[in-house]
Amino acid sequence: MIPNVAPAPADAAEPTAAAVLPKAAPRQSAARKFSRSKLFASPASIAGVIWLAVLVVASLTAPLWLPFKTEDQDFTAVLSGPTAAHWLGTDELGRDLLSRIFASAAGTLGTSMITVIVAVGLGTLLAMLAAAAGERVENVISRVTEIMMSLPGTVIILAVIGAVGTNIPLIMGILGVLISAGIYRVMLGQAKSLQSQLYVDAAKVDGVSTAGISLRHVLPGLTNTIVVQAALIFAVGMLIQAGLAFIGFGPPIPQPSWGGMIQGASQHVYDAPWLMVPTGAVLALTVLAANAIGNALGKAPNATVSHLPSASARRQRAKAVAAIAAAAPASQDAAKDTLSVRNLSVGVDAAGAGKGVRLVTDVSFDVEPGTVLGLVGESGCGKTMTALSLLGLLPSGVSVTGGQILWNGRNLAAATEKDMEGIRGRGIALISQEPMRALDPMFTVGYQLTATVRRLRGIGRAEAKAEALGLLEKVGIVDAARILKTYPHQISGGMAQRVAIALALAGRPRLLVADEPTTALDVTVQAEILSLLRSLVKETGMSVVMVTHDLGVVADLCDQVAVMYAGEVVENGRTDSILDNPRHPYTLALLAADPHANHAADMPERLATISGQVPQPKDWPSTCRFAARCQFAGSACLVPIPLLPSGTGDGVVRCVKADELAVEGLDWVASDVPSHHILNLVEAPAAATRTAEKDPA
Repeated sequence: MIPNVAPAPADAAEPTAAAVLPKAAPRQSAARKFSRSKLFASPASIAGVIWLAVLVVASLTAPLWLPFKTEDQDFTAVLSGPTAAHWLGTDELGRDLLSRIFASAAGTLGTSMITVIVAVGLGTLLAMLAAAAGERVENVISRVTEIMMSLPGTVIILAVIGAVGTNIPLIMGILGVLISAGIYRVMLGQAKSLQSQLYVDAAKVDGVSTAGISLRHVLPGLTNTIVVQAALIFAVGMLIQAGLAFIGFGPPIPQPSWGGMIQGASQHVYDAPWLMVPTGAVLALTVLAANAIGNALGKAPNATVSHLPSASARRQRAKAVAAIAAAAPASQDAAKDTLSVRNLSVGVDAAGAGKGVRLVTDVSFDVEPGTVLGLVGESGCGKTMTALSLLGLLPSGVSVTGGQILWNGRNLAAATEKDMEGIRGRGIALISQEPMRALDPMFTVGYQLTATVRRLRGIGRAEAKAEALGLLEKVGIVDAARILKTYPHQISGGMAQRVAIALALAGRPRLLVADEPTTALDVTVQAEILSLLRSLVKETGMSVVMVTHDLGVVADLCDQVAVMYAGEVVENGRTDSILDNPRHPYTLALLAADPHANHAADMPERLATISGQVPQPKDWPSTCRFAARCQFAGSACLVPIPLLPSGTGDGVVRCVKADELAVEGLDWVASDVPSHHILNLVEAPAAATRTAEKDPA
């Protein structure tokens, strides 16, 4: 039962929880945030920005610093290579190449931007209009763009030149109109997909106009595609402009242009080959710079955190694996099919594996065959990272930095990727929180399940199909033959989760890692899935590591529970012991905040809460990590706290006041209950006592 008044401090002279709060991290400067933007995420994009910036600034300020005018001729240095006077050499008329290249750069880049603005702007506008206005408008726009794509662009440009002369801005604008048809086709599918999202429906319900939805919700989703296409068209515009100048349709002589200079150099490719190098190199570098910037800006926000590690990440992880294997060889006398995790640490790689921020610190637990271990805690406590490390599925940039994961005589923390391929699915399998992550919408359930069985067991097609049917029946699907023929989007969430469990069972694993497999399901389906897992454990003797936030799931399914907070195990032991007699304040708080942990007669007026939130890994203190939020924190908590025997069987707890709290019978209370409620509750028993003293009868 949770008392209705706050307990007296365990140590009146001790500092309050505020005294042990970690210091707030200083705010990052604007320059530092800008330096970490996508534009400066890679050396190539940084080099591209620098190159284009130098080119534009140098071109715009050319009259102030160029050593020669573009039309100046030096007949004593015709077709010369680089000299002290002419750094990049001269052309066939003795004109300085450096001056002509940089003087024409701004015009070339500026007119190329006209193509980008017209093509991307018009194509994106038409795509958003077609996606928002309906099928009839889309059909009209699509037919018009198809006609535009069928027109010979080169012929149209030459016809315009013949009619109006060599007007480069006009020509590049017309080129943009022609290219916009292709941009429209690229953007339309993505715009229609964004228009079908649930948040767009919510905006319609809120009364947002069609134009507002397109600008506020659809256009931001097209940003990455727009940037990539803009970089591509910018490069194409420069090349086409150079090509027109090469065939004589560039700026009028003697005005310099990159294409005209390349055309002049082509006439002396044998007697003066150097003449082609400066202009060709500048044009090529400018195209590469535009593409590098487009690649950097076009990356999705999570593109740098791919689950497919890069070559450098794989090399780094291999070094970490070798170091772990050398430091802690696996024990060969471990019990079969027993998982033993010892002092497991997981960290972010930085300047070498293990030198980054720790996400999990010294986690230890055992999972015996036929038992279920629950990993419990708030979001950000390291539960999922711990679970993924058991299968070697940590995201790129994160690796095991210490400890052991012992499984059948092998240390999985020191196993290579090739070794883990023989364990995943066969020895250890995963059930993810979202079943659609395990199911490919392009293939039927039967195809995916049969292919998995064949790959993991090495059996024939007919036998695998029969086994797939049996697996679906095993997980409680009645109409298994029909489900095999359906696609994932044609079945409900609970059915999809059952199929995901069947996929996990395809290789007959001995350990299941279930990462919150019931969180996205309704209560009825959740109970069915838990019943299914319980029966599988009983029938097959496999073990399960269950990641969950729900203490009700722990009480219903788990034999043991490890409570995690801020990357550490703060309490570990048998489920009945911990739920009936919790020893750590964090466990007390989780139970006090759970409405199912209280009987109806003992239900408090308000459930307790835990003030604050789990700190970021970079802010974890070296002392008790829960002290800043703990109602019982004191000076004794300002030192590193090891795991200590809890006094309840073989359980352990990370709290120096565990015995004191147990002896005094203190519970976590709703500290945010209004003060007048507390006063009323305190004064009522006192008033009743005074009345009884006055009237003994």
